[in-house]
Amino acid sequence: MQSDQYSYIPILMQFILAVGFVVGTIIISGKLGPRRTSEVKDKNFECGIESVGNARIPFSVKYFLVAILFVLFDVEVIFLYPWAVNFKDLGVEGMLKMIVFMALLLVGFFYIIKKKALEWE
Repeated sequence: MQSDQYSYIPILMQFILAVGFVVGTIIISGKLGPRRTSEVKDKNFECGIESVGNARIPFSVKYFLVAILFVLFDVEVIFLYPWAVNFKDLGVEGMLKMIVFMALLLVGFFYIIKKKALEWE
């Protein structure tokens, strides 16, 4: 193997150790854990509230749209941190690129506000 391929061995070892730990913990807890079942224990519940009706109630698409938009804008804001750390090193060019990035971010934000994607009914 080449020398740069050897540098991936610690990453591979850590991955194998992490997967082995998770699988081992699941297997050991399944073998050693108590197995007591009862009618009350096997009942489905949500936050202590009795389940009533069918669990297959369709959700509004608005719920998923708001969740996806939150994740989208949250991930875009993460890009501000490396820029803020390297602000002085990037100079005027970095500032102009961030202004363009923020302008595109705001255009997208105003677009979803105009389309009323964040309003609940």
